[in-house]
Amino acid sequence: MRKIVLAAGLCALVIPGLALAQKKPAKVAPTVAAGPAHPGAPAATDWRSPDPENTLIIDSTKGRIVVELYPEIAPNHVTRVKELVRSGLYDGRTFFRVIDYFMAQTGDPQETGEGGSDKPDIAAEFTFRRSSTTPFQLVADQTVSEVGFLGAMPIMTQSSMLMPMTADNKISGWGLFCPGVAGMARADNPDSANSQFFLMRQAYPSLEKRYTAFGRAIFGIEAIRTIKVGEPVAEPRDRMDKVRILADIPAAERPRVRVIDPASPWFKAEVAAVRGEMGADFTACAIRIPSEVK
Repeated sequence: MRKIVLAAGLCALVIPGLALAQKKPAKVAPTVAAGPAHPGAPAATDWRSPDPENTLIIDSTKGRIVVELYPEIAPNHVTRVKELVRSGLYDGRTFFRVIDYFMAQTGDPQETGEGGSDKPDIAAEFTFRRSSTTPFQLVADQTVSEVGFLGAMPIMTQSSMLMPMTADNKISGWGLFCPGVAGMARADNPDSANSQFFLMRQAYPSLEKRYTAFGRAIFGIEAIRTIKVGEPVAEPRDRMDKVRILADIPAAERPRVRVIDPASPWFKAEVAAVRGEMGADFTACAIRIPSEVK
């Protein structure tokens, strides 16, 4: 079966406090340091246009979803997805397994979670190698690791200080499963991915380095979050009516897509504002990624 193996659930631990008979302290107004403000509207130079050859246009029953693909992170998975898009396998495929606060799974010709294409399975690409020329934008240096963005994809890598110490002058990195991230479904065998994939509705860190992240929805996250839920989903199901690669759409019909550039001043100001608000709880998943599709 190619169903996603759910990570252990999280539970909240509540410890009741002791009722102490003591004098009620006087109220003291807390001192709050004002952090950087969130930036306003991006300037024209803050945007970038994604590569049309690595951009999926998914027209679904819930609306349009645009997914940017990252061959730098998972080249074989990106190649497979594009092959299947161009073959028409994804057209009409339903979201057959959808879990709220988790993900929406699709891409199975059998619509059961047990099917795949007629192509061989793909070896896992849970991690990739980052070099000094990788277009990586740092947002948090954790000394032993670094968190940043490759395009709209949040990633974590080893410290760049290790690059000179490795045989290939590269370090290991992996995608973070933030909302909108596209991952490949698989069976228990790590090398059993084939055609099924899932789109994250919320962040789910326990998938990291256990499933291959190959893209991220840069537009349509609300559509993803409104897909009908169920395990399996009862009929009628939401579906992908048509899936195309942006480069394959005739110029006269091709939507214009742009997304915030992680190297832009706007993005850096947004990172500073989020870090100021969250402090030690800072996460790359909280950073806004504005986009436009016309």
